[in-house]
Amino acid sequence: MAQLILLRHLKSQWNLENRFSGWVDVPLCQEGTKKAKEIAEKVFKFKIDIAYSSPLIRNQNTLVKILDYVDKKYPIFIYLDKGKMKKWGDFKEIHEDYLQVYISENLNERYYGKLQGLNKQKIIKKYGRQKVHLWRRSFEECPPDGESLKDTYKRTVPFYKKYIERDLRKGKNVLIVSSHNSLRAIIKYIEKISDQDIIDTEVPFAGIICYKFDKSLKLKEKNSFEL
Repeated sequence: MAQLILLRHLKSQWNLENRFSGWVDVPLCQEGTKKAKEIAEKVFKFKIDIAYSSPLIRNQNTLVKILDYVDKKYPIFIYLDKGKMKKWGDFKEIHEDYLQVYISENLNERYYGKLQGLNKQKIIKKYGRQKVHLWRRSFEECPPDGESLKDTYKRTVPFYKKYIERDLRKGKNVLIVSSHNSLRAIIKYIEKISDQDIIDTEVPFAGIICYKFDKSLKLKEKNSFEL
């Protein structure tokens, strides 16, 4: 029975400062990395065959941090998007000491447009709590010049179907380390959550969701962990 483990990245510096991050490449904060060992113990109690993430350093660094606590395992990042990193970063030999981690912008956080870098509390004061909540959690509302969750879904879910479902059908256990809204899009797809109800779905920093599927990728079991 194939398993899919979703992991939201550890807390970043802009999460700590309560800013909108979006596609800004913000590092993890020191506070966030303190949970790495505990996360590793939860995630790697499963046999992970392959992983996926995005180019954002907070996602990749989360993987690096948790693999520090796994004997004889380190990540090799393999780029799927167009560019020289895809062509020139290619290799052939597969070895049990490393975990293949496939990287694509399709797993990036939603693009927050004009809000990126701004303090969330100040934006709430300017536009109102309800409006900002819709920008952040609803399916169709867009932040100014940014992406809605629907937009994020349109790039994340086709990528999931093309690559990750392929691995799950082969019986592989897959780990996805990514940002909040790309994970929410995948959760919406897997759990068939309605456009209206997805507003109530959240994943905390370092939150873990484990799905188990049968051979036809029918969802059989879900477990969630929060630290």
